[in-house]
Amino acid sequence: MTDLAGLASYAAFFLAFAGIFAVIVLGLNLHWGFTGLFNVGVAGFVAIGAYVSAILTTPDHPGQLGGFALPVVVGWLGAAAAAGLAGLIVGAATLRLRHDYLAIATFGIAIVIQLVALNAQWLTGGPFGLHFVPKPFEASLGAGLPFNAAYLALVVGVVLLVHAGLERLVRSPWGRVLRAIREDEVAAESLGKRIFAFRLQAFVIGSAIMGLGGALYAHFIGYIAPEDFLPILTFQLWTMLIVGGAGNNRGAILGAVVVWAVWAISGGALRAIMPPDAQTRGAALQVVLIGILLAAMLILRPRGLLGEETAISRHAAAREPEG
Repeated sequence: MTDLAGLASYAAFFLAFAGIFAVIVLGLNLHWGFTGLFNVGVAGFVAIGAYVSAILTTPDHPGQLGGFALPVVVGWLGAAAAAGLAGLIVGAATLRLRHDYLAIATFGIAIVIQLVALNAQWLTGGPFGLHFVPKPFEASLGAGLPFNAAYLALVVGVVLLVHAGLERLVRSPWGRVLRAIREDEVAAESLGKRIFAFRLQAFVIGSAIMGLGGALYAHFIGYIAPEDFLPILTFQLWTMLIVGGAGNNRGAILGAVVVWAVWAISGGALRAIMPPDAQTRGAALQVVLIGILLAAMLILRPRGLLGEETAISRHAAAREPEG
């Protein structure tokens, strides 16, 4: 019975993490899958959300900004607002760039954010990070399976809400303009669409969703530090989107679950077979494995596990007889 409870607790822990990643990948999908914005600074927006929510909700600590002890839901709203504001500032400065130039700019901004987190000890705790980030339900339910299951239910609810909201957006006239911009900006502009305004709107909304994902992460773990938001996180999230299928919100969620499963299983296997003195190499081997998975998907299924729905495919599905 104890082993079964432990397995259930780990399953809930695993799925909660997958759901948190799914929220972030949904934001990335709005950037890349629907608008064609090559954002390689995802980790920076996730970090902003995590730190803002932690600062708003943690108790007072000497020499540390914070001590507001606000409710967790206020922290989440603040995280989304702060990341969206950062997206507005970054987008206003960079979205006139194209493709690889935009990627370089957003990557540089993410590095700056990570360095600020590492050095601004009065704000972020520096290399020691922020401790005592409140975990919802833990005071009443305790740690282990009850907390993991309750938080999983909460994360699933957030994923469903974000997915439903994005589906309404991308299937609306606004979303169709985004896809038109992604496919041919010149043609979209010739129809009188304000390209920069639409790109900026998508960038702000996607960044806010990434910040919300960062807040979910902070309150699940209860501790955040600068090493949680290294560029490898952006690589993982991009792999999730490509594996699942860019331009498909269900694919973004599926990709998050699949890649996180590969990451978790490979990590456990490497720790089991590698000697203790070589454990530090395990993370590098995990990255290699994810890289191989990404390369295989690009060759075998370049559209991902669930490719983008086109107007033709939706029409064919609607005409397909039932039973």
